Amino acid sequence: MIDKSQKHHLLFTNIVSLQKMHSSLTTTLLSLFFILCFNGPTMVHSQDTFNLPFPLPKWPPGEGFASGIIDLGGLQVSHVTSFNKIWATNEGGPDNLGATLYDPIAIPQGFSSLGSYVQPNNIPLFGHIIVGKDVSNDPSKPTLKSPIDYTLLWSSESLDIKKDGEGYIWLPIAPEGYKAVGYVVSGSSTKPPLDKVSCVRADFTDTIDRTSVVLENENDLYLNGLNSYHSVGGFVVGNGSVATLKGSLVNSMPNLDQIKALIQTYSPVIYFHPDEQYLPSSVDWFFQNGALLYHKGDESKPNRVDTNGLNLPQGGSNDDTYWLDLPLDGSSKDRVKKGDLQDTCAYFHVKPVSGGLFTDIVIWVFYPFNGGSRAKVKFLTLSLGKLGEHVGDWEHVTLRISNINGELNSVFFSQHSWGKWVSASALEYHTGNKPVVYASLHGHASYPKPGSILLGSGGPDIGIRDDTAKSDKVMDTGVRAVVIAAEYLAATMVVEPPWLNYERKWGPKIDYDVDKEVKKVKSVLMWRLKKAFERLVESVPRELLGEDGPTGPKAKTSWSGDEGV
Repeated sequence: MIDKSQKHHLLFTNIVSLQKMHSSLTTTLLSLFFILCFNGPTMVHSQDTFNLPFPLPKWPPGEGFASGIIDLGGLQVSHVTSFNKIWATNEGGPDNLGATLYDPIAIPQGFSSLGSYVQPNNIPLFGHIIVGKDVSNDPSKPTLKSPIDYTLLWSSESLDIKKDGEGYIWLPIAPEGYKAVGYVVSGSSTKPPLDKVSCVRADFTDTIDRTSVVLENENDLYLNGLNSYHSVGGFVVGNGSVATLKGSLVNSMPNLDQIKALIQTYSPVIYFHPDEQYLPSSVDWFFQNGALLYHKGDESKPNRVDTNGLNLPQGGSNDDTYWLDLPLDGSSKDRVKKGDLQDTCAYFHVKPVSGGLFTDIVIWVFYPFNGGSRAKVKFLTLSLGKLGEHVGDWEHVTLRISNINGELNSVFFSQHSWGKWVSASALEYHTGNKPVVYASLHGHASYPKPGSILLGSGGPDIGIRDDTAKSDKVMDTGVRAVVIAAEYLAATMVVEPPWLNYERKWGPKIDYDVDKEVKKVKSVLMWRLKKAFERLVESVPRELLGEDGPTGPKAKTSWSGDEGV
């Protein structure tokens, strides 16, 4: 579900922190980011490499999108996908399989490396390094310059693990007016040559806000003092000493025809749990089947919502003065709760990321109703009755696509006001290059793999269940796809539906008697299990048990920013 309390964020932060501690040793932590563009590489290494299941289509004609080079205005950038292994460890990191540091090779004539590459060994190699070329024709102020020195930031010398020689990570020291956008790796304690990489003129860069990067990523690496996090284009450091490139919306973003082609190529297929009762629907179906608009102070006279939400209040803020609800008639209410999978459609929001180096296609799915929660307490699975139920549920996944060649980079799976990025190399695919998404039972959180996830901190084998499984209840989000927003295009090209600018609640606030519902569950448990269940309830925010109505897509902070920001 999308619109849970921010307290959920703290809950999941604690869970992820415990996972990270498992793979880190007691060495001084160096916070690094590495920029991955996942570009179907040709790697010089024995580790398996990954390519998307099918070749990329020929994209419709346009400006600079998927042309192989993005012109930033005096600076051209492209991909290099051939790497030479510099150093590796066979222990630590994800799945205790270690990681490998790489240098780019086969750099095109006239281009310069901007940094090196690192990847855990638990997934196939699938990455790129951005390279740059100065086309400014301004010798007094070129867009690229060599560093003036290096600072050693990390080495493997003190690591008592299985490793392939020694590895070193260096920070390029940029000349005045320039910034480093990537780290350099080496297999020697001798400083790298100054012409090994280039620094970028400062006006082509942005500073990375380390505090905003909070989401778990499948490629996060915690390796004996070396912490690398997924970002967007070489090594970058959290304290701001390394910048990131700033793109160009004019020369890189897809036009409307290209957007449609991207949707048909990459639109995910969603599998719902075999026991799922509460399926999605289109927004119009929800309105046409009796959805009601309530106004505070006039609750006895709700209004039927017009087709496409024409009578919904526009703009404003979520001030609790308006909310939507199900029909009053009991049979109609029960029918609408279940949605209509045959009628449903997905809603697509297209936006630039990293200033235009990437495109995010955010895919929103609407559910009229979110079902009640279930808990696992040791060997028992318990229904929590009405706890967790609420009207209206907006869920999303996000496709991140390289604007240099139009290839799928990674997918963001939203999970209860949290979520994680998963590399294209670690996804399951349905047909062609369409990723598979598993929606959790009743809660509709998105996962890349089937199974059961336990939420909360009640102890081993105790938690709120998020169950996913494959079934014949399936939705291809590319069928009846609706592009609802692409702000970088002319306003006349994509017209936003009225309901998108309704930023109030899509369901009423429901105040459950949490203690009463919890008491019902405890009444069927033995003493030891009662104590375990009490610990679980205490660890879960009350908002997870008694729900407020969610807001729509445009009210989310990620609408205009990055996921989780």
